[in-house]
Amino acid sequence: MAAAALHRLGRGGDIAGRFPGQPAAGRLGQVLDLGLNCPPTTSLGRWFDAAAGLLGAREVMAYEGQAAMLLEGLAGDAQAAPMAGGWVLHPDGRLDLWPLLARLADEPDAALGAALFHATLAEALAAWVAWAARREGLSRVVLGGGCLLNQILSRDLTRRLGALGLTALTARQVPPNDGGLSLGQAWVAMQQIRHEELKPCA
Repeated sequence: MAAAALHRLGRGGDIAGRFPGQPAAGRLGQVLDLGLNCPPTTSLGRWFDAAAGLLGAREVMAYEGQAAMLLEGLAGDAQAAPMAGGWVLHPDGRLDLWPLLARLADEPDAALGAALFHATLAEALAAWVAWAARREGLSRVVLGGGCLLNQILSRDLTRRLGALGLTALTARQVPPNDGGLSLGQAWVAMQQIRHEELKPCA
């Protein structure tokens, strides 16, 4: 993901030098140029993966979420204010974090970079959620997904949303990741089945 980020930032020529331990690094820029087997993604988890790779925390993951956990650990007690201009919220509602990744690509201090990533991400997400909430007339929002297992992000995002006048509902009895999401899907399916059973016969 870090290689893909470098390519997207116009720095595909840096990939081989940044990741000399990866056998295919020299050819990866060409593959990305051609778009071969390179489906786009908007997953927040992939932004964590890219940030971890750019900061040298983890180039290739051995298991799901490894890079994100290492990034959270690196941030630890490091202090960083959100990066000024680190994100852009476009009029159509697209959240753009590329300025942040461009900065991380040149950050020599991995701990500082990890803290900067978390602080900027929390600020950007809070602004994005507040924009959507205003558009929909909402005062409460539900936070879910595997990235909410990250205690720094969950804490800072909830606090920032509160400061913007929004109540953030977070997972308590089940996890916010796939386990909790699948339980919610099962609940929705159960409600649908019950609804079908209650329909009068024609």
